[in-house]
Amino acid sequence: MAPTTTIETVTITRPLKVIAFICGVIVGILMILALTSTDWLMAESWRQGLFVHCIEEDYSPPLPFNLQDPAGCYSSRDVTYIKATAGLCIITLFTDIVATILTGLGLNTQDHNRKYKYYRVAVLVMMVALISLLVALILYPVCFAAELNLDPNFIAGNRPVWEFGWAYGVGWGAAIFLFGAVVLLLCDKESEEIYYKERKIVHDASMRD
Repeated sequence: MAPTTTIETVTITRPLKVIAFICGVIVGILMILALTSTDWLMAESWRQGLFVHCIEEDYSPPLPFNLQDPAGCYSSRDVTYIKATAGLCIITLFTDIVATILTGLGLNTQDHNRKYKYYRVAVLVMMVALISLLVALILYPVCFAAELNLDPNFIAGNRPVWEFGWAYGVGWGAAIFLFGAVVLLLCDKESEEIYYKERKIVHDASMRD
């Protein structure tokens, strides 16, 4: 009997999009931490987040921004830049989730056309997330500095020591991972994501007998 030839197809998924997916997951975790933390802005006996600010038990008056509240946690101050920063961070979280899901769908499907569509939409949504987060991270300290100059305690010379807390740093960490995810999704976007290799295996029927 004549030998037979078998063509074997081997699919190899490139790792760039997998790393982009992992970056998207990390960004989601970091944004949840940043949104739920009260440590965006800190001073003596004072912590301010995007939704809550807290006054410590051992605080010594006067409080920042002429507040008169006793110790405890309260809803965030009715200030435009805090609400805008919170809104932008929420947009970042949800757009990152959408982009990460699209990247995962692109990794999971074997249809090339659908795969590239998923990646194309994912990178656009990820860019929206990155821009929103960068605007939030720049807006917050700039507007705080402008507000601080109007604080009567600051003007009177009774100036607390202000510092940005770890949650603000987490926001910059999320921005770095977002930038990395965007770059990875853009890399080699025109090339084949899955390679097909053909292996010819010759089966000699005489050797079976």
